[in-house]
Amino acid sequence: MGFKEILLILLGLAALFGIGYLVVYLVGKYKEKKKAEQLALESGANAAELARAKEIQRKEKEAYVPADQLRAFRVKRTTLKVITYIFLILIALFILIPFYWMVITSFKSAEEIAATKPSLIPNKITFEAYKNIFQLELNPNGTLKRGVPFLYMFGNTILVGFFTTVFTVISVVFSAFAFSRLRFKGSDVLFTILLSTMMVPGEVFIITNYGTVSRLGWVGARLNDDTVKIIGNYLAMILPFIGSVFYTFYLRQTFKQVSDELYYAAKVDGVGDFKYLFKIMIPIAKPTIITITILSLMGSWNAYIWPNLVTDFQNYKMWLVSNGLSNAFRSTIELTGPGNVLNQQMAGSLIVTLPLLIVFFTLKKYIMRGVVRGGTKG
Repeated sequence: MGFKEILLILLGLAALFGIGYLVVYLVGKYKEKKKAEQLALESGANAAELARAKEIQRKEKEAYVPADQLRAFRVKRTTLKVITYIFLILIALFILIPFYWMVITSFKSAEEIAATKPSLIPNKITFEAYKNIFQLELNPNGTLKRGVPFLYMFGNTILVGFFTTVFTVISVVFSAFAFSRLRFKGSDVLFTILLSTMMVPGEVFIITNYGTVSRLGWVGARLNDDTVKIIGNYLAMILPFIGSVFYTFYLRQTFKQVSDELYYAAKVDGVGDFKYLFKIMIPIAKPTIITITILSLMGSWNAYIWPNLVTDFQNYKMWLVSNGLSNAFRSTIELTGPGNVLNQQMAGSLIVTLPLLIVFFTLKKYIMRGVVRGGTKG
């Protein structure tokens, strides 16, 4: 495939994403307009009078602006919109092209991947890679020889992600409520110290956390180890991440939006702090808490460095989806070479990426709503 074909494909993708973005933009504007009209009708305003008032306002505004200035303003506004669309389309291409390459590579054969000229469209769609990664083959000592143990990887990731997310949400809710509503000596100083820890690189905490779990004997559970060692290995992947300073700050901003008068009125009525938290604050901050839950789960799903440090790369029964792919193909690459398993690597990456995409697009409105609520007050 030559340069012209590649350029045409890129231009076609750019046009496709541009049209898609334009459709989404127009649909959003249409929904906003319909919502505004509905609100106007509900408030007793006549739609015709409202349109007439808008037209009079527009004409009055244009009457004070010379025609050449008005024309220049419209040209400038249109040019700015075009530049914005082009910029957004380019950003979308930079994000989507690697994903597109991963998808098409997973459907290519090993021979096509080894070809000198890479193709943007598979010459022949094959499911060879997906078939190979689901066929597990073990060595005589019980270690993995080839294939990807998705059952263990997904099970371990869901288990670790569930407990990490549950304990993170619990600790974040209580700490955010304490810093936003309870008045105790040194609360501002303590919160400032907590925020200052966000300036420390995460790698520094990895060193100290690894030293702690290593002394407890929770690192590197092997295939033939007992249940206590295996449970300790799970605890090593869960306990160091059951709290988050950023999520505490994030939820605190949402709690701060609730007026102090409501809290004091509840105290006068004899409502305790726990009841006030569960009956009033948590329902109000529900979108933000859902957002924290989703982001925490996604963080556990994508974690790579820490699970790779505390688990044994030969014990496939303890792998997560993040480090499991690299560990699974390590022995296969030694046998066949890196080029022969590239399609299998892309197929495995696509399989472990799909659940996150489904979660994000299913719960996207909660994430957006939580981001807006959490960032409206300092």
